[in-house]
Amino acid sequence: MSEKIHLLALSKIKNVGSVIARNLLAYFGSAENVFKAKKQSLMKVPNVGELIAEEIIKGRDTALKIAEEEITRAEKLQISLCFFTDENYPTRLKLLNDSPLVFYYKGQPVWNAERTIAIVGTRKPTNYGRDLVIKFIQDIQSTNAVIVSGLAYGIDGIAHQEALKNNLKTIAVLGNGLPDIYPASHTQLAKEIIQEGAVISEYPLFTAPDAPNFPKRNRIVAGLSDAVIVVESKVEGGSIITASIANSYNKDVFAFPGRTNDLYSSGCNALIKLQKAQLIENADDFLYFMNWSAEKYSTSASNSTLSLPIHLSKEQELVLNLLREKNKLHIDELSYYAQLSSSQLSMILLEMEMNNWIRSLPGRMYEACV
Repeated sequence: MSEKIHLLALSKIKNVGSVIARNLLAYFGSAENVFKAKKQSLMKVPNVGELIAEEIIKGRDTALKIAEEEITRAEKLQISLCFFTDENYPTRLKLLNDSPLVFYYKGQPVWNAERTIAIVGTRKPTNYGRDLVIKFIQDIQSTNAVIVSGLAYGIDGIAHQEALKNNLKTIAVLGNGLPDIYPASHTQLAKEIIQEGAVISEYPLFTAPDAPNFPKRNRIVAGLSDAVIVVESKVEGGSIITASIANSYNKDVFAFPGRTNDLYSSGCNALIKLQKAQLIENADDFLYFMNWSAEKYSTSASNSTLSLPIHLSKEQELVLNLLREKNKLHIDELSYYAQLSSSQLSMILLEMEMNNWIRSLPGRMYEACV
């Protein structure tokens, strides 16, 4: 039986979420080995106590059967599965400790594009909010950024539509299971998205669009993106949840302000006031803060003919080589590739920047100077 069936089955075990599943995979080396393990071995894994170990042993046969049936059904529906261990699994999600072990998708795997932007907001936008999204996407067309949103009514739907109009790829993250589309009125929009991007869901096939699913899916919207932009939202809106998650992931968060008495801008204004989002008035502001408009830095450091500084430690040389190879990297990506803790990496980056070997860029990005 294939490893992918075992991986999907692992996600079906009661009380085994993505964090525990990844701990199990790290400990045993494969999902198949997890299912072969005895209770005492399972209990040695972090966060796996007696209850979860028993759930794995008790539920593995049923989970494997369900997983096998689901993969067969997905193939018939022309729905693809992307597993955490796959080479094309979203790099940005892989850096997060609560990323899904597997997700389902229709369309093209465009999530590892160089630039991705999440645009979220109210389901009942005013003309002001609608116009902001239309103008913003027109003005960032040259970046070729992938636009990520949740396919909901309002700002989400407008973001997807405008991305397609401007020849940008877009990803819709659902709060229900494929192949169904929610809301149903966006079925045609979803078909168009699939041609130029992807519709994805972490939920099993035909899962109903229950209310608790949507806040959970917001972490994927935030996780797939380099930056999250909030356009019109009440203080208690779902977009504020997405912004909060993005902040916890150290993503850049931006918000368009509104008048102080505008209900649908109250959440955006609060994010700005509490310094949880950077105020932007237009695409130029966003591009400046993200350093995406600074073409003076476009020459790859990896093409430099200068020799390495002579007093690099082993870790510093690793970081510099990564930056030369990748051109620019987010601090979380550096931590992942270099296998260094955040505190250790921060000290290394500070010393290297003081020696002018690297430079920090807006958006917690870094590039090599030598």
